[in-house]
Amino acid sequence: MKINSRDIGSSHPAYFIAEMSGNHGHDFDRAVRLVRAAQKAGADAVKLQTYTADTITIDCDNEYFHISEGPWAGRNLHDLYEEAHTPWEWQPKLKKLGDELGIEVFSTPFDPTSVEFLETEVGVNVYKVASFEVVDIPLLEKVASTKKPVIMSTGMATLAEIDRAVRTLRDGGAPAVALLRCVSSYPATPDQMNLATIPHLAETFGCVAGLSDHTLSPAVPVAAVALGAKIVEKHFTLSRADGGPDAAFSLEPDELRHTVEMIRHAEAAVGRVTYGAGLDEAGSVVFRKSLFVVEDVKKGEQFTAQNVRVIRPGHGLSPIELPRVFGKMAVKDICRGTPLSWEMIG
Repeated sequence: MKINSRDIGSSHPAYFIAEMSGNHGHDFDRAVRLVRAAQKAGADAVKLQTYTADTITIDCDNEYFHISEGPWAGRNLHDLYEEAHTPWEWQPKLKKLGDELGIEVFSTPFDPTSVEFLETEVGVNVYKVASFEVVDIPLLEKVASTKKPVIMSTGMATLAEIDRAVRTLRDGGAPAVALLRCVSSYPATPDQMNLATIPHLAETFGCVAGLSDHTLSPAVPVAAVALGAKIVEKHFTLSRADGGPDAAFSLEPDELRHTVEMIRHAEAAVGRVTYGAGLDEAGSVVFRKSLFVVEDVKKGEQFTAQNVRVIRPGHGLSPIELPRVFGKMAVKDICRGTPLSWEMIG
């Protein structure tokens, strides 16, 4: 997958997405500070959400539109989305700011009008499909028609639903599709994550796979990267104490920076398949064991278990040569503490 000029895949660092969501609190200056904080923390991208309360639901107060569980229990859907949505007039400005800072800004659309807006007014280079929209086939067809790469969270989707969504996107013209393991619980706990799904997604669908993470633990994205995740998405805020619909599962700037750093350390640690001494280990080879003369030996004297031993350091012959050495004669006098070499043996 390629987003703008950034390659994403097995031989590249994980692509880190900082999800702004509703943490701007309807304050444009705060949204700007969030973009700047994400760039400073080392994120590769900032993700917005493009909808209004009226494009994602209707203003209705009957039982179907009330949330009964989770962090938004008791809320009416329309009221919640009115609070959480990102004003559309901000989005071209935030994209321009991202371009100036060198950080990608893109969005999750939730209906065809938001796709059209992101195409004509914002000019995003990639689209995100949220977990809950995996089953919205008309929306996926609209996103695919832009011919832009797509990152899709899988959330509660079954394997069959993911397969249908991926086929819809690919058949519709999406040049690349990445899939993110996601748990639609807010916040999620590490024991819910089942990160082993990430390499399975990559293998099953022949795509880049990653993690959309709603936990607050830096260990979860680090483990995901160790398992092969090449995209990591985390919600972030300037301060959880400021509140807001997504604050409870959002990272603060220092936590965001720490998480990015831990991911980069994990990538460096995973490295590649290798054996033998590395460059930084070369000086430690001498601490291996080798054959040493441990008693004075005269010329013509035999080497025995009493005068030759396997000890540290590693300046002498390899321990594997010990059976070949026993019974042979010294060709010269050898002092105790001398590493044994073939030049000393007749």
